[in-house]
Amino acid sequence: MHPLPCRLAQKWFQMPDALEAQDERHIRQPHGWGAAAPTTGLCCIVRSGPSLLVVLLFGLVGPQTPSNPPADAGTNDAFAAARGRMVRDQLAARGRDITNARVLAAMGRVPRHEFTPERCRAQAYEDGALPLGYGQTISQPYVVAFMTEQLEPKPGDRVLEIGTGSGYQAAVLAELVAEVRTIEIVEPLARRAEADLKRLGYQNVKVRAGDGYQGWSEAAPFDAIIVTCASDQVPPPLIEQIKDGGRLILPLKSGWGQELVLLRRRGGELRRESVLPVRFVPMTGQAQREGPGTNLPER
Repeated sequence: MHPLPCRLAQKWFQMPDALEAQDERHIRQPHGWGAAAPTTGLCCIVRSGPSLLVVLLFGLVGPQTPSNPPADAGTNDAFAAARGRMVRDQLAARGRDITNARVLAAMGRVPRHEFTPERCRAQAYEDGALPLGYGQTISQPYVVAFMTEQLEPKPGDRVLEIGTGSGYQAAVLAELVAEVRTIEIVEPLARRAEADLKRLGYQNVKVRAGDGYQGWSEAAPFDAIIVTCASDQVPPPLIEQIKDGGRLILPLKSGWGQELVLLRRRGGELRRESVLPVRFVPMTGQAQREGPGTNLPER
């Protein structure tokens, strides 16, 4: 079965009815569309106020001018104007409210089209997810900006991302922090993202193919961790790998649904802030084998 055309797939992934479907056979397939795949996955974010539905299939490091600046990542390309409109209309506009100037600048530099399949490049800066292959998508720009802003990235930070996908989220983080480590459970996607990041000059990103549940212990501790698939609890290894004062953002299952949760470590304690109701597919691999559990304060 062939992948959906870009515009059709983009619209499909933003349909609430499709997101509410419990049958994953209609959401993911290893080599196209129509059957479930053992990957991290889809989410939607619904915000109150001006209606907003965000889809992320999940599937995430230098100062504002990176210490290892990418060769062509954001300058002198034919998509610069479209990228500027994306930042203005999809991120900074009223109702979207991304306000961190460094995050907005990074989103304006990273060439999203370089992380999309060739057939989808004309839609690279539109307001939606795009098909990536293996049943995955490159995330909606708003999702990337929102989760990045919540992490409060600092120029000297070292960040771990669970769920590399296309590598786009890692590239955005690479513009903002000193080092990014990113793990992808689908090996072909990991290899493709690694190649694209190297081609674009992101020398401060390291990619690993594997199960992100265990984190990256030999590189720990991290200033921030971003996870893009839902779990019943925060994988204990990730908690152990956050620095004192560090931040971790991820979707957690919560009674009726899921919520995006921001954790801050302070003096050996984890402080929890519920940020947004969300809908992600489950974290696969060891997280599914571990099952439900609670390892966080209620609030």
